[in-house]
Order: sequence, then structure tokens, then C-alpha cells
Amino acid sequence: CQTLDNFSLSIILPLFFIIVLQKGLKENFADAQVSVVDCPDLTQEPFNFPAKGICGKPRIADVGGVPYLIPLVQKEKVYDLNTVAKDIELPGAFILGAGAVSSRVLGINAELIPIVQTKSEKKPAVNGSYVAQINPADKGCLLEKYSSKYTDCEFGLLANLYASEGKPGKVIEVKANGRTGELNFVSCLRQTLEKHYGEKPVGMGGTFIIQKGKAKIHIMPPEFSACPLNTDEDVNNWLKFFEMKAPLICQPVIVSRDPGFDLRVEHTHCFSQHGEGGHYHQDTSPDSVQYLGYFQPAELLFRIDRPQETHLVGRD
Repeated sequence: CQTLDNFSLSIILPLFFIIVLQKGLKENFADAQVSVVDCPDLTQEPFNFPAKGICGKPRIADVGGVPYLIPLVQKEKVYDLNTVAKDIELPGAFILGAGAVSSRVLGINAELIPIVQTKSEKKPAVNGSYVAQINPADKGCLLEKYSSKYTDCEFGLLANLYASEGKPGKVIEVKANGRTGELNFVSCLRQTLEKHYGEKPVGMGGTFIIQKGKAKIHIMPPEFSACPLNTDEDVNNWLKFFEMKAPLICQPVIVSRDPGFDLRVEHTHCFSQHGEGGHYHQDTSPDSVQYLGYFQPAELLFRIDRPQETHLVGRD
């Protein structure tokens, strides 16, 4: 476990941070507003999370990595969110993010949308995660609550996670409507931070809703590729892409730049109440799209089980 202990935003004035984000968003969206607000109660609709907020000792964990999936899978790479919470020095953490399921548990490959209040000395874990997989019946999307079939908190291969104490508090609210540029919502936020803060790594996580419009989403096939996936083209031909409709509840993890830890600098998965979800790429209805997000800057970054042999393929 490698820790970047100076990964902190505590010295950044909130007002200045807001100005930076709003300026960057307005270069890519027709309308953008950034402000500090009280975190909405995330146990309520449309989130239905097991924790009220995303505040309290916020931190990011990058676990495993794409090199454990491609060019060929390493199925033995299995992790547990309760263990991750201890590794990041926050047992009982509320964790959101994007990852892959444990094929040891599910018997297949699929997208994991982790939403877990990890176990503490006083309380058991509450797993509100979703799984998005290819429906064997019609080859469409099959989105299911993880707890409807499984009782563990395992995941496999890779995950990008935002963790906190799950408390209410002040958060950064971001509204963006009408995309005018080429960047997706998450990339716009990340590149704005990278442009402004340069070599200083800045990260944040939380949740956002695509309130209107449609989005390009992928789901990994249930079978791992038997042939090596050596290029981005190979990966895209292997993945299954869909256009999914709003509302979609998304869980981004963002780091402005990699300080040398072989990070995935942005990764976002989403779910819905209408049976669609997976890995977010981009909205496909730029004129009508509406985003509403709640974010918290991270204080610490943890790098767990970094691949010794690495590459940059398949990180979109």
C-alpha cells in the first residue's frame, strides 16, 4: 500500500476552488454553476445510499489496475472493500466508485458500481452496490442490486474508490447544462483542475446525476477475452456499448494528474432506477443534457496493489 501523504486540498480556499471549476466548465457547457451547499440526504431518492453524505476524512483509493484485466485477465486478483477501508485507515468508511466484480463470486465478468458502508466494530457492512452485466437473454443491459444475490463485499481486478465517513456537511455542488465542447463532464472537471494546479495532484469524488438526455455507456462481456487485447481498438471491439437514458446516478473518482503511481486518473460508473447502468463515457445528447453533481475534495490518496507490469491501454 503506497500513500501520497501530501495529497491535500485543505489549504485551498473553497471560493477560489469554485471559481476555477466554474471557469473551466463554462468553456465546455452553455451554462455552468458551482457553489458550496449542504450535502443532500443521500439516503433519499434518487440515490438511496446507505449513508447520508460524503463528508468526513475524504480520501481516494486506486486498487489494482487495468493491467490485471488486459491484455489477459489475472483472475486471482480479488479484493474486499472492508479490507480496503482498513488499508486506507478509515474502517467503517462509506465507499463509492467504479470497479469490476469478483469473477470468483459471480462466475462471470461484469461492471461493479460500489456503494458500501463498510463494517466497523459496532456495525456490519451495508452493501448497496449494483452490478451491470450483459443480459444472456437479449444481450442488453441487466442491472441488479448486489445484495439481491450476494452477501460479501468482494471485487476483482481494479477499482477507483472515493471514501469518507459518510457524514452530512458542506459539499461542492456543480450544475452544467448544454454541452458545447468535446469533453465529457468528468474529463472537463479533471482537465480544469490539471490545467490550474499543474504538478500538484488534486482529487475529488462524490456523485452526480445525468438529469436529462442520454449517455454512451459500456459493459464488459461476461467472458474474459481469450485473445490478448493489446490496443485500445482491441478493447473497444471487445466491450459492449449502449446508449442509455437519464436519469443516471454516477459515481466519479477524479485525480487531476498522476504523480507517478500508475493511476487511473478518472473513472465513473453509473446506475439507475430503470434498469440501466455501466461505465460512463459521454453524453450523446449535448444540446439537452443536464448534470447535477455533489463533490468533495480528497485529503489523501492511497495506491493499493499497483501492477508491476503496466501499460496505458484501456483506460478511457
